[in-house]
Amino acid sequence: MKNFNFFKSAGIATLGILAGAGQILAKDNLPGNASDKKPNIIFILADDLGFAEIGCYGSDKYKTPNIDKLASQGIRFTHGYSTPLCGPSRAVLLTGRYAFRTGATNQDACSEVFTKAEKAIPYYLKPAGYVSTCIGKWGQLPNDPSDFSFDQYLRFFGSGIYWTDPRKKTNYRVDGIDLELKENEYMPDLMHKKMVEFLTKNKNNPFFAYYSLSHVHGEIMKTPDSKSTTTDFYDDNIRYMDKLVGQLRTELDRLKLSDNTILIFFSDNGTTGGHADAATIDGRRLSGQKGSMLEGGSLEPLIVYWPGVTPKGKVCSDLISSTDFIPTFAEIAGTTLPKDVILDGQSFNAQLHGEKGNPRTSLFVQLANNYWVRNTGWKLNQSGELFDMSKAPFEEIAVAADTKDTKAIAARATLQAELDRLNPSGGFKDTGDGTGRHANKAANKAKKAVNKPTNKATDKVDKKKKQ
Repeated sequence: MKNFNFFKSAGIATLGILAGAGQILAKDNLPGNASDKKPNIIFILADDLGFAEIGCYGSDKYKTPNIDKLASQGIRFTHGYSTPLCGPSRAVLLTGRYAFRTGATNQDACSEVFTKAEKAIPYYLKPAGYVSTCIGKWGQLPNDPSDFSFDQYLRFFGSGIYWTDPRKKTNYRVDGIDLELKENEYMPDLMHKKMVEFLTKNKNNPFFAYYSLSHVHGEIMKTPDSKSTTTDFYDDNIRYMDKLVGQLRTELDRLKLSDNTILIFFSDNGTTGGHADAATIDGRRLSGQKGSMLEGGSLEPLIVYWPGVTPKGKVCSDLISSTDFIPTFAEIAGTTLPKDVILDGQSFNAQLHGEKGNPRTSLFVQLANNYWVRNTGWKLNQSGELFDMSKAPFEEIAVAADTKDTKAIAARATLQAELDRLNPSGGFKDTGDGTGRHANKAANKAKKAVNKPTNKATDKVDKKKKQ
């Protein structure tokens, strides 16, 4: 098997959920080159890009040479997990807190329940002197990035913004100023330009950049590199995203920032349904896709390159949750996490140094009122259904409730104890339709249609236009 042996080699290390603020700390982990300057952190977040769409993870179809190069020079994690839908996923990632704590259980709740009282990554890095920027998608989160401690930002509205849309204005916002995307202006290139400006301006300060890409969220359109004969714009978009990663590294080299900058590549959720069948590894499709509670919804590519620190080409099978970034970054920055905030992650900084560290024994994922907790070989969901994960991410084998398998029985008891400890049912309840999607938007649209005033004259005009 081509590149898939990483799932079988070395096994997955044993780990533990240590929810808890304040578990990290004051140790100052600076790069191995003994620089007295804190390392810069650039977090690249792809949109709807699945695990099987990256070359170094064994993708049959897609080529990503620049991202693969990051992996060959750094660490590639094979068990990095997120929430399987973009808004709730970003809420968990940025706050390090599960949805039942913040209320971000579905897309609508991300703006209606989740509030700016929540703290995001820059808040925890500011005490260490970090300046921050958010560039790109802000998702379904409320307010603006500046309300969550980002110093600068360029945010667009909605998802998958690439070119101007003749049907409507394509607006974006830069540090509180509303602008309109110009004709023939490509949003991903505009974002790259803004990133270069930020790097240039802050090259003498430690910085954190949250680089939230458009690619490869639909509506999939041509790229500036697409040929007139191109029929597969999706493949073009993956290639262009990879190109932007390469261009970013070129700029870091030009500004002499490469040696002291950590690059993280991650995705918000798995491949969308329309493209999941084509996203295969050795001819096999992952179980599930974006929006599902299966592996293909939450298993993400996670690559970290830290010059002089990360072992080159290392593959790590430890379980990593998207809640783990805050404690990891805090430890890297040498700052202490507050004890009055419940955080659900734990640092994997030791693994970045090639050490064993204190890996997790389990991790938790939630969307709407659906959730599961899993360890190295088993998964237990909110309905009490147990799954054998020995063939994951391609198969998740249901285990009979009355099984006599002692390993399965022990796994159920262990995972149930973890769910009991977390007590997700004791937090925010999801009020959507159970899918995690924009249920309220559909309901509001239907409500408006019912309550729309009737005007016979106008109705006649509208009918003629439709004809």
